[in-house]
Amino acid sequence: MSISDQLDKASAQLKGLSDKASEAEANANAAKAKDKAALEQRVAAAEAAATQASDHMKASAKDTKDEINQWWGQVQDNWKSLIAKVRKDSDEDKANLKADRAEKRAERAEAHAAKAVEFANTAIEEAEYQVLNAALARIDAEDAAAAT
Repeated sequence: MSISDQLDKASAQLKGLSDKASEAEANANAAKAKDKAALEQRVAAAEAAATQASDHMKASAKDTKDEINQWWGQVQDNWKSLIAKVRKDSDEDKANLKADRAEKRAERAEAHAAKAVEFANTAIEEAEYQVLNAALARIDAEDAAAAT
């Protein structure tokens, strides 16, 4: 794959990531409207999308034996375990919803959301580095091939 093709693919993936981040931001802003029914639908849709993306990432890691993909698969497993616990705790909290517990539940949910955004931001930074590093490696490979 040429560097141009590689960068076109990476650029398209980053654009998709940017679009998804914009959509998530719009959904977060829309949540301020406090329309509970609409928000519950958005939560369900976001959960389904997150599960689908997680399953897709896990499947793509299983399809390759590459060490990096395996490592990302482990990261994804850890992330899925954490998310499952957070969602279980959230469901249990909903069942015991009282005014005093509702505030604590909201604070925990907000803290989890902040950490998820921080994790995503870190992943984006790493993705940018990996794309640029891959482009540099491709140039080095093309230079080495041309020198022989």
